Amino acid sequence: MSAPSESTGSVSPGSTGRVSLTGIKPSGEPHLGNLLGAIRPALRLAEEYDSMYFIADYHALTSIRDPELKRHYTRSVAATWMAAGLDPERTTFYLQSDVPETFELTWIMSCVTGKGLMNRAHAYKAARDRNVEAGEEPDAGINMGLYNYPVLMAVDILIMETDVVPVGKDQVQHVEYAADIAGSFNHLYGDHYTFKIPRAIVPEGPAETLPGLDGRKMSKSYDNTIPLFLPENKLKKLVRRIPTDSTPVEDPKDPDGAAVFQILEQVAPASAADVVADTRKRLEAGGMGWGEVKNVLFEVLNTELAPMRERYDALMEPGSELDDALARGAERARARAGRVLSAARRAVGIS
Repeated sequence: MSAPSESTGSVSPGSTGRVSLTGIKPSGEPHLGNLLGAIRPALRLAEEYDSMYFIADYHALTSIRDPELKRHYTRSVAATWMAAGLDPERTTFYLQSDVPETFELTWIMSCVTGKGLMNRAHAYKAARDRNVEAGEEPDAGINMGLYNYPVLMAVDILIMETDVVPVGKDQVQHVEYAADIAGSFNHLYGDHYTFKIPRAIVPEGPAETLPGLDGRKMSKSYDNTIPLFLPENKLKKLVRRIPTDSTPVEDPKDPDGAAVFQILEQVAPASAADVVADTRKRLEAGGMGWGEVKNVLFEVLNTELAPMRERYDALMEPGSELDDALARGAERARARAGRVLSAARRAVGIS
């Protein structure tokens, strides 16, 4: 890929002048919790910001060692976002690995980042604490990619002149670190170049409450997810596996105490509000069994996911429009990144 120009014009298809950035780590198959808790809330930001979305394929190297699996996850996650409604004509959509300027700026920013800040990073502390609890050396198995992860993430944000970053509550620290690192650079070199200070926003959504197949929060780490693009017959079988109690059909039941109803209530679109209300009423009154509720959930899910499934399958094909969309997005992203990197290089005396 050729080097980007240093044009000062806008490189985002939007025109608000305010940038939102969403990074997506391709570390597994997309599931229902991702759609409701991350994808849809982040896509809504395109209505008020110059929105940018990138697949953080270099971040995935900290945990995924199988190159073919990493390629699959990278394409799968990118296809998922487009299938869910991301419009590459309205937004900037790219692969992290297609913006090499990020990695040069990462070294520059590493040189203004205190080690103590990295010592307090949640992911590193959690890995270290697990080692201590297991009676191992504190840093056993911890690679420098994991340790330096917050710097690379900060640069992902700063190099795109980001104003806001939508994140879950457990990821706010990453944006705070980006602000801290930008502040350190600005303190040292602010007479020559000043980085924009980003802030985190936590979109409203059901990510914290959507239960998985076992009733716990839906998460890949619990292996209790509902994958988004299962074939119809497999989706039906998976829904049937959701555990319920043995209350007889004719007895009243508590809808809010059952994962199957909680999932139904959160995934159902506005057009299915009457279906949800009727299901609740019948459960509370008695006369509806959990098996019938599972059938209702399957129908609602399949109606929602079938068009996405078809779109996803088409995008996953080699040479689909996904490839062109990512290439165009990379060109726009590199134009912005190139300007920022050039300014940072001049500020520190590299050029």
